[in-house]
Amino acid sequence: MTTMHLYLIAIMQGVTELFPISSLGHSVLIPAIFKWPIDRTAPWFLPFVVILHLGTASAMLTYFWRDWYHLLGSAVKTRGNLRDPATGLLAKIVVGSIPAGLLGLFFEHPLSRLFGGYVLVALFLLLNGLMLIAGDRLKKRANGRSMESLGFRDAFLVGCAQALALIPGMSRSGATLVAGLSVGLDYEASARFSFLLATPIISAAGVLEVPKLFRHLTPATPLSAIIVAGLLAGVFSWASTWFLMRYFKNHETAALRPFGFYCLILALTSLWLYYA
Repeated sequence: MTTMHLYLIAIMQGVTELFPISSLGHSVLIPAIFKWPIDRTAPWFLPFVVILHLGTASAMLTYFWRDWYHLLGSAVKTRGNLRDPATGLLAKIVVGSIPAGLLGLFFEHPLSRLFGGYVLVALFLLLNGLMLIAGDRLKKRANGRSMESLGFRDAFLVGCAQALALIPGMSRSGATLVAGLSVGLDYEASARFSFLLATPIISAAGVLEVPKLFRHLTPATPLSAIIVAGLLAGVFSWASTWFLMRYFKNHETAALRPFGFYCLILALTSLWLYYA
């Protein structure tokens, strides 16, 4: 693989991790469609993936640092009093992180092997697109609840939706956005809760893989290119978050529909290319 391909994958990861279009699905379909020479068994590929996730996690922590400062500060100040809105919200983020955390810990690799095929990924991306289009209909029933007003059951439901991202082709942000709409949040509140909920999961996944990063480094590893790729993933993740938060703030209806149609087009095109 050339250095240019590394950078293209990093940019794609940075954008698709936050956009509701499935980063894992894109990492399977796009290289196959354009015949990128990717060797996923190469000793440098795992460090490369770790660096990309650390870049994404760093970008999200940077963008939402005020939120996290407020939530953690309130939890310390109130000594964990759940009746405090900010402390309660932090607890709901913890509760919402449990389903994806547990399923990811025990079933991520089996699921990846089971659903990692090109055709199945395209089919799940098709389902993801339909889910996003259906999500816009849920917005009509949303009552504009704040994140703080969510119950622990609602937070757990959104967290269960986040676990769908373990299936290649299903989007983490897409599933949590739709789940947020289903419990009464509007687009902006649903997006903020979705991104706050994703931050611990992405950060933990990156940190847990750090030992593997150092274990697989070799003198032949293109370390400088991997680091640059991580920076690119972080920059594009931050830019994607910035764009999406403003996008959802300024849309009252049909905000998910463009992403849904994009997923349908990419999925159908991928299937047509495969069978043609």
